[in-house]
Amino acid sequence: MKVIVTGGAGFIGSHIVDELINNEYEVVVIDDLSTGREENINGKAKFYKLDIRNTAGLEEIFRNEKPDYVTHQAAQKDVRVSVSDPVYDAEINILGTINILQNCVKFNVSKFIFASTGGAIYGEQDIFPAPETHPTNPISPYGITKLTAEHYMYYYKAVHGLDYVSLRYANVYGPRQDPHGEAGVVAIFIQKMLRGEQPVINGDGEQTRDFVYVGDVARANISAIKNATSENIFNIGTGVETTVNQIFHHIRDIINPNIKEKHGPSKTGEQLRSVIDFSMAVEMLNWEPGVSFSNGLKKTFEYFKPDSNCR
Repeated sequence: MKVIVTGGAGFIGSHIVDELINNEYEVVVIDDLSTGREENINGKAKFYKLDIRNTAGLEEIFRNEKPDYVTHQAAQKDVRVSVSDPVYDAEINILGTINILQNCVKFNVSKFIFASTGGAIYGEQDIFPAPETHPTNPISPYGITKLTAEHYMYYYKAVHGLDYVSLRYANVYGPRQDPHGEAGVVAIFIQKMLRGEQPVINGDGEQTRDFVYVGDVARANISAIKNATSENIFNIGTGVETTVNQIFHHIRDIINPNIKEKHGPSKTGEQLRSVIDFSMAVEMLNWEPGVSFSNGLKKTFEYFKPDSNCR
């Protein structure tokens, strides 16, 4: 079976590629390397450097490769960029996604797996942890584009019969993470502490997020390919709230217990609490998180430390 992974040179996408190859799938990576790195790509995968908005180029790849499945990880993923340039955000996250969906229909792809968001799509939560049925009230263009893409997937399923699964990720962290986006706080703190710099905690540090290890997210994509289900949308998280202060102290204890805690101004519009319920994924995808936050941080530290052989 052949799988196209868009964004397969990126943080999450490259881990999905590795997991697919470990499960003996044939893998094709599409990535424009705007944020991904070619060295992240598994040597057993076939690689095309291409922007997903390139209609003719994308169609040629689909025609040549004839994939059975597509897992779509390519995106403009930075919430702050989406706020400053919502047109650019929509071009990639909506029009780019439609471009891929069109080719999935044209070339008879069996199933489309989509990287959605379990934080930005819900907005400020009323229920903790949030189930998939929680109202979707995104307060950023990024969250809006992910929700819009889900509506397009519903349309392609209803009208064209394209099977799909949308995985609403919590805040993903782990090796190869870049220090951008909300979940980037783990990479930011680790890198700053390793360089002997002072990390700054925004506000009082009591804002919470649901942090899920990247290897667990990769496994969720395999589960979404393998398992037939009547549901199309699944939260992929841990159901555990972790404060930024807790993250700081966890990482400090690993690297240097003498680093002082320092707070800066709050970020305007920052979501206060975010945590998602993954019980539907347990029931229907046979998936659950397997790496604890403390173990995940240690694995991430091992990757970033200067003498690491993992990079």
